[in-house]
Amino acid sequence: MPDSAENPDVARHLRLVWPEWQGAGASTVAELAPEFPLDVARRGYTVGTRVLQAILPPHPGPTATVPVPMDTPTEPVRDGVESTGVLTHQLVDAIALIEQHAPDRITTLGGTCSVSVAPFTAMAARYPDDVAVIWIDSHPDIDTGDTGYDGYHAMAVSMITGHGDAEMSTHLPATIPASRVALVGLHEWVDDVFPHIEQWGLATFAPDDLRESSQPLLDWLAATGCSRVAIHFDVDTIAAAEGTLGLGAVPDGLTTDQVRRLGTDLAASSEVVATTVAEFFPRQVIRLQQVLDALPLVSH
Repeated sequence: MPDSAENPDVARHLRLVWPEWQGAGASTVAELAPEFPLDVARRGYTVGTRVLQAILPPHPGPTATVPVPMDTPTEPVRDGVESTGVLTHQLVDAIALIEQHAPDRITTLGGTCSVSVAPFTAMAARYPDDVAVIWIDSHPDIDTGDTGYDGYHAMAVSMITGHGDAEMSTHLPATIPASRVALVGLHEWVDDVFPHIEQWGLATFAPDDLRESSQPLLDWLAATGCSRVAIHFDVDTIAAAEGTLGLGAVPDGLTTDQVRRLGTDLAASSEVVATTVAEFFPRQVIRLQQVLDALPLVSH
């Protein structure tokens, strides 16, 4: 394994571990994971983050973990967001960790979709006017306090493009124009957010647009003039027929092979400066945790 102290290229690649769970609203989690007690289900994203750490190869460069409290949220909902104070504190901590390491590239393991906000805007500040965002997700994540879907994780693209919570946005290193953001795999949304796509100038690619080839997306990327790209991957993009990886089962998404091809083609066409894996909700692991918790000598 390369030593980061001897390999400057490795040392400039930060792995950011961020098991944030507060961004998913309690009502949404209760609806989509009714088989678990709510306090267990809400923290399922932290389990998902630990599983990602276990299955990925060890990172030879620096790794930083954003502190995430496990206490039950007590703050009132503000503009559709629970635990605004806690989430803001995590955002500030994440940005501070990134600034401390000053990386050229960041891999983020989450956590809800909102964990992309800090690393993507940090890369936008590091490479001004030269970062495009590929947001691979069944959902657009362009909600605001005025739209119908609550939960900060549904507002991540809004934050990145400068349309998010005004107070939280003051902490961002930069924003990225919506014209340099492509929503890839989009095919499930709440109707009142859809006008934001045209109003803000976002590009969209439904799964069927990319079934056979990545070329439509690559053409869009080339047209942005950006040489660098940040890739967000919400695991719920994978068609539910292949297995439910996220909190909800979303049919008709991209296949595993199609996402793999997109990743390969994007890496061949641009410099990838950030990648996020988000929204992994490992139901079988959480169920096993519950079983093991009751076995003598295992959990205590």
